Amino acid sequence: METLLAEIPTDFARATRADAEELLHQIATVSRVPHLDKLLDSVADIVVVINKHRQIVYANRALEDAFHIADRKSVYGLRPGEAIGCQHSTESMGGCGTTCFCSQCGAVKAILSGLRGNKAVEECHLLRRPAGDALDLRVVSTPFTVDDEPFTVFAVTDISHEKRLQVLERTFLHDLSNRLTVLQGLAEFVGATASPSEANLIEELKVAIQRTADEINGHKELLAAENGDLKLHPAAVNSLSLLHEVASLYRHLDVAHTRTIQIAPSSADVLFTTDKTQLARILGNMLKNALEASSSGERVLAGCEPNGHGQVSFWVQNPQVMPEEVQLQVFNRSFSTKGQGRGVGTYGIKLLCERYLQGKVSFTSIPEQGTIFTVTLPLALS
Repeated sequence: METLLAEIPTDFARATRADAEELLHQIATVSRVPHLDKLLDSVADIVVVINKHRQIVYANRALEDAFHIADRKSVYGLRPGEAIGCQHSTESMGGCGTTCFCSQCGAVKAILSGLRGNKAVEECHLLRRPAGDALDLRVVSTPFTVDDEPFTVFAVTDISHEKRLQVLERTFLHDLSNRLTVLQGLAEFVGATASPSEANLIEELKVAIQRTADEINGHKELLAAENGDLKLHPAAVNSLSLLHEVASLYRHLDVAHTRTIQIAPSSADVLFTTDKTQLARILGNMLKNALEASSSGERVLAGCEPNGHGQVSFWVQNPQVMPEEVQLQVFNRSFSTKGQGRGVGTYGIKLLCERYLQGKVSFTSIPEQGTIFTVTLPLALS
């Protein structure tokens, strides 16, 4: 049976709910699924099972923990928005899913898709009563049948921290980039009227500003690369010229003051087509990592050459050998031997090279030759 809520007007999803008898039957039906409680209680994300009226008939322990609910059964019969206190869930007699705001709610859209037999992934952004706490959620809705009765498994992941970090990074990096542009302009202006004795200082200032700008742009582009939004700009590149250009820039790093960057005499100039900016970023990270891995007074050697298979290879060598446990994790994001907050250098090299430049990254690290990182690229992007 269905309650009279079916007759209540709605601005989006139906207001119909199961009556008490039907609801109790559905709760009992789902609870009899073998090992369902143990399976879903072992999951860190919130997971609920929803009937065809969008009412909760099962909830895992994560729901209790996330919203400090003493007994998960107290939300049975409620809709998700009502269970977590969405501000719009009480604005209509029909409840969660029935207001005009609900037409834009990713959670309701995902649930309706699941009830139609289709898996759906959406984002949901809402404010909770009474304090207006903001939640950013990723929701996944999956069709689920028990005894020929349709249900939906609805999983919820809190991505509030992820979203706040994205906004913070974009805002911070944008503002910082604008300030560096102002500094670059001031350095150019002062440099035009500087005395000979001041010229070297002004030039060092320009290099420092440019290096900082490159670091910021690199971080912005890494974020874009991870999100699949990075745009490539293929152009003709001379391998040896680019390697000299990058090496010249990285000789100004503080860590390079007690170390030497040399270009291998055997290096060959290869003309090929790629995104010069991203390749320069890859080579820069390779050089920086090699310098930081080296000891004071040691040499970092870099080179480039055709490899005979319609490809060009770049390599950077330092004298040190990586411990085995480091070699096993070297390309993992956030892994670093340099402390907390590091660990995107080699990860970024692999991401940019293999996902975007259609190349391959490899390394060897043995006592006889130290550590060599190699990037191999096609002569043209397809």
